[in-house]
Amino acid sequence: AQLVESGGGLVQPGGSLRLSCAGSGFTFSYYDMNWYRQAPGKERELVAGISSTGADTNYAESVKDRFTISRANAKNTVYLQMNSLKPEDTAVYFCNAHWSSWLGERKYWGQGTQVTVSS
Repeated sequence: AQLVESGGGLVQPGGSLRLSCAGSGFTFSYYDMNWYRQAPGKERELVAGISSTGADTNYAESVKDRFTISRANAKNTVYLQMNSLKPEDTAVYFCNAHWSSWLGERKYWGQGTQVTVSS
């Protein structure tokens, strides 16, 4: 299984970026998908999550009303639209796939993509 993030980069405060994460090697539509981030010297934190069907989403308080998570199961891809970016959003952003049932649990991680918000 593999997750590959893209779309990170350098952006000015107030700007926007759209991250993408493409999955392969597993049944993407069965998995809940999440975006995490980790800033230097800080623990990894959950930014946003979306259920396997896309019906349910959740966000960290710090990004509500600025970030939007979505998915296209036909393309095996999850997105994170980030608007009104702030310097404190600077971090490495990781894509995560999570599946659990009475049979067990599986998690996959991407390699991360750097987002830097600076003037």
